[in-house]
Amino acid sequence: MSLEQFSSLLSASTHNFANALPVELLLSSEGGLQTFYAPFDHVNAGARIVLCGITPGLQQASRALDEARSQLRQGASLEHAKQAAKETASFAGAMRSNLINMLNHVGVHTLLDIESCARLFDTHRHLVHYTSALRYPVFVDGQNYSGSPAMLSRASLRHQVETHLAEEIRTLGPQCLYVPLGPKVTEVFQHLQAQGLLKAEQLLDGLPHPSGANAERISYFLGGKPREKLSSKTNPVVLDAAKARLLAKLATMRSENRMD
Repeated sequence: MSLEQFSSLLSASTHNFANALPVELLLSSEGGLQTFYAPFDHVNAGARIVLCGITPGLQQASRALDEARSQLRQGASLEHAKQAAKETASFAGAMRSNLINMLNHVGVHTLLDIESCARLFDTHRHLVHYTSALRYPVFVDGQNYSGSPAMLSRASLRHQVETHLAEEIRTLGPQCLYVPLGPKVTEVFQHLQAQGLLKAEQLLDGLPHPSGANAERISYFLGGKPREKLSSKTNPVVLDAAKARLLAKLATMRSENRMD
């Protein structure tokens, strides 16, 4: 699927995408799972780092569709419309600020030689590729999909992983680094790593998912909430171990960069 196939429909549409996605954009149904098209096709082939979420939610999908519709109506090329849509919508909202704070906290900005990972969303977008394990938005019984059922356990979801995400990894090449957001996305990358699509040293895993619903884990990861005040829903041992592994891997990379 691509914007080419939906451009005429999108240009003519007066649909309010923020409320729900129209049935004309439905790509597949599997039980309570529905996958819709939204313009997240653009791949920044020159990226040095990839930020990978689970799947675009309704907020991100509606922003991407609105931007693509606006670009197409202004006469933009399909490629420009795809790029603008993706850059406008990727990790939009509170998720973006949480992500920037966590990336800066572990020092990814120093690895990329930029002042802050906020620049990955404005002046230094050429360094980053934004994507999701599931390229196109998925809903479970009408609600945003958040990783359950597991992505590799359902044919329609596994197809997205092994077709779209695998294709992006091949395009981006062996020097690119990947930041999977949360353990569910890490599982997907470990599956693709086992298939030989990328190496362990390309994975910068360990960040909690940046969703606003994950506020306590994020606060603890950033050092903002003390261990003794955590609820039973947050396991500090797991977070501490993941963070230590990530910091060690980043320290090794910075050392290797200085030796190059």
